[in-house]
Amino acid sequence: MNLNKLILVLICTLSATLPSAVVFGQTATNDKQLNNASLQEVISYALVNKPGVRQSLIDEEIGERDIKSALSGWFPQINGSANYNNNLKQQVNALTINGETSYITFGTKQTSALTLQADQQFLNAGLIQASKAAKFYRQQYKQNTENTKITTVVEVSKAFYDILTSKEQLSIINENITRLEKQLKDSKAQYDVGLVDKTDYQRAQISLSNSKADKKRNEELMKYKYAYLRELIGYGTEKELSLNFNASSMEREILLDTTQQYVYENRVEYRLLQTQKQLQHLNTSYNKWSYLPTIAGFVNYNWNYMNNNFSDLYNKNFPSSVFGLTLALPIFQGTKRTQEIKKSQLQERRIDLDLLNAKNQINTQYQQAMATYKANLNDWKTAGSNVDISKQVYNTIKLQYDEGIKTYLDLMTSETDLRTAQLNYLNALYSLLSSKLDVQQSLGTITVNQ
Repeated sequence: MNLNKLILVLICTLSATLPSAVVFGQTATNDKQLNNASLQEVISYALVNKPGVRQSLIDEEIGERDIKSALSGWFPQINGSANYNNNLKQQVNALTINGETSYITFGTKQTSALTLQADQQFLNAGLIQASKAAKFYRQQYKQNTENTKITTVVEVSKAFYDILTSKEQLSIINENITRLEKQLKDSKAQYDVGLVDKTDYQRAQISLSNSKADKKRNEELMKYKYAYLRELIGYGTEKELSLNFNASSMEREILLDTTQQYVYENRVEYRLLQTQKQLQHLNTSYNKWSYLPTIAGFVNYNWNYMNNNFSDLYNKNFPSSVFGLTLALPIFQGTKRTQEIKKSQLQERRIDLDLLNAKNQINTQYQQAMATYKANLNDWKTAGSNVDISKQVYNTIKLQYDEGIKTYLDLMTSETDLRTAQLNYLNALYSLLSSKLDVQQSLGTITVNQ
């Protein structure tokens, strides 16, 4: 065999042992346009396209590759190697026969070897731990994704309701502007014929200007709120976004069963801590398994070449092969294993305290969310009653003003009270819906399919 053929054989042999390329799956994205989209459609879009959600799904894939990489140690490990040596000074040994000593030079000036070896693990503490921990790591990655999705549902819902509330506020302001424009026109006409003084007309101008300023401010804030919603759901700025607003649907969503009791296991954050504890317990077991011996088998095949002339080195080979088992038994490591076991047990105890702290936090979050919801529910009912009363007061004073009984200042005051009551009602409704989401999150009843 000449040198070129030998190199070709070596390359082919090593190539056969290399793993084939793996194509990682990518999270599919949804590029559809959100036109006249409902809350459910916006949430569904966010759960596919939000960068944070997509990153969690990629983390799941990365975790799966880590698991498979760790478990690959159970498969045969095949390696190839090659070497070449030029013995500048060959070893000389003395050989004595019948009292006469002769000096013999061992080996040849040129040597080379190609080796192909396969190793197989039969008993290994690290691989045992990887096998047992695989399902818990998969569970942890999925729980992280679930947590991200639940947070996304809450954030997107609040942002959607905020835009809807602002939209309704703009409608109220527009209605108020329409009324004020009519009042300005009427007061101007009355002033022109000398029925009223100039102050009524001027007050109407001030009220109208203030309402138009409120409208401009809300319109500008609406741009930001749409931009924030785009950010939350991963919606490109180059695409059109329109939402399906239904104020009555908001009111239908306010009711909540306040008798529900929280269950710690319903909270994904609590389940994540439980998974961490299971993994830490496995780590403790691993440190105990480190007392076990490591048993592995191997087999190799060697192509050995020897010659004094480099040009003739690869003309003839002297093959050899070995099969065997190895056993490594840790006997004493200076108390390292004992310290690692104690450390891991302490970490387990620390996670127990994390679980206890999580229970206290869940209880506090639930009590706070439920108290806020009940308070907001009362505020919403009060605001609704105030709107009805304010409408009645305004209508009465408007009739009295038209008949000349009430002053324009009284009409303006009732107008302001009505607008304030309407806006307070919308703010109370938004706060109520937000606090309901907080209660559901504290109970752990929000799911990505909800």
